[in-house]
Amino acid sequence: MAMTCDVAILGGGTGGYVAAIRAAQLGKDVVIIEQDKLGGTCLHRGCIPSKSLLRSAEVFAEMKESESFGIEADGVRLSFPKVQKRKENIVEKLHKGVQYLMHKNKIRVVHGQGRVIGPSIFSPRSGAVAVELADGEMETVVPAHLIIATGSKPRNLPGFEPDGKYIMTSDHALMMEELPASIVIVGGGVIGVEWASMLNDFGVEVTLIEASAQLLPAEDEEIGKEMNRLLSKRGIKVLTGAELLTETYEVKDNQVQLMVKHGGEEHRLISDKLLISVGRIGNADNIGLENTDVRVENGLIVVNEFMQTTEPHIYAIGDVIGGLQLAHAATHEGVTAVNHLAGEAPMKYRKEWTPRCVYTRPEAASVGITEKEALKRGYEIKTGKFPFSANGKALVYGMNEGFVKIITDQATNDILGVHMIGPHVTELIGEAALAQVLDATPWEVGSMIHAHPTLSEILGEASLAIDGIATGI
Repeated sequence: MAMTCDVAILGGGTGGYVAAIRAAQLGKDVVIIEQDKLGGTCLHRGCIPSKSLLRSAEVFAEMKESESFGIEADGVRLSFPKVQKRKENIVEKLHKGVQYLMHKNKIRVVHGQGRVIGPSIFSPRSGAVAVELADGEMETVVPAHLIIATGSKPRNLPGFEPDGKYIMTSDHALMMEELPASIVIVGGGVIGVEWASMLNDFGVEVTLIEASAQLLPAEDEEIGKEMNRLLSKRGIKVLTGAELLTETYEVKDNQVQLMVKHGGEEHRLISDKLLISVGRIGNADNIGLENTDVRVENGLIVVNEFMQTTEPHIYAIGDVIGGLQLAHAATHEGVTAVNHLAGEAPMKYRKEWTPRCVYTRPEAASVGITEKEALKRGYEIKTGKFPFSANGKALVYGMNEGFVKIITDQATNDILGVHMIGPHVTELIGEAALAQVLDATPWEVGSMIHAHPTLSEILGEASLAIDGIATGI
């Protein structure tokens, strides 16, 4: 007997379960199909556990530096098992919260591996989902609309086979029972720099390798340069523009050895672990898309501005469609898809309104486009920049490095991009994102009364700096 519903969601990650809640709010009968735990990568193998570890690392680093605040704390020690236990407790608490939300909104959850099937006795069109349950039994879910939210997995690097012992992905690293003495991290994007910052704060010797000319290649060039400077200042060895010579890789004497070409010279790197963080790939394989007319390009599902695939009753959201591959992007896409299928005339998803955050020490955050991209698009630009070294609250916190940079269109005064690196900027970016949604000008942001002393003052000062009228320096 088939299970029918208005909306079925293949994948119970952040985008999937938020889409399910929104559909339930609109009176839809909803089924989520999830092969693992509700919450997906973000909750169990990404955002939440990694940020928990980053926070523990940050606290440990601050305690070791407490003397600069006039506090002498002797014998500060790290208990990594307790760090991991704290992480697990946070994840489990949030997991229970998601389960409660499913119950509260009367959303049915089918645990099993789902594959989309073509026209059959259950439905005259593709989009039904055959689910293999844990006990080996089969269940068929037949929805009026299907939302594919199958997420992504770490991308492998040719020549390296992650084993979890010597060669790790971020999935493996999150489960480490003890810290290595040394590690080489391949990939200087968001995941790579976060792990570099965290492990350095935990006392691990870190080497960070990036093939591009800058760290955080997708971010503004000045942010990448400042991140390089600040991580290097902390003792992290950063090699940008580096080529990994994969054929030299070997495990010898319980250590990973390989060669890297950097600055025209070859360098031998020896470490206890090698962490591969070269991006993520969408989970579009083995989910039955060959049974549909859904278009897939370069391993990603193609959708329109409302998240519709080439089969109008099938939608796709989150990492499986590419884009920014962020949890909050997936949730927005999920709500957009549900509103559209329900005839609610949704606001179109705009990538450039989506904040991007890096939870290193210090943090980085941005919204909109980079200076390089603005010039490439033909804009005549004006920029404003203000340093945290001139912000009173940053000095009070003892975290006064970094800056805020704002890029505007000289012709219209529209804000094109806001780029930050410094203390707690992942919280400050919200004001910048709101300014873009409301189409605020830098003068309007600068005229807003920011409380003093606060870190948020820096956004007002950077806005005024565009016209040379910042008062803080």
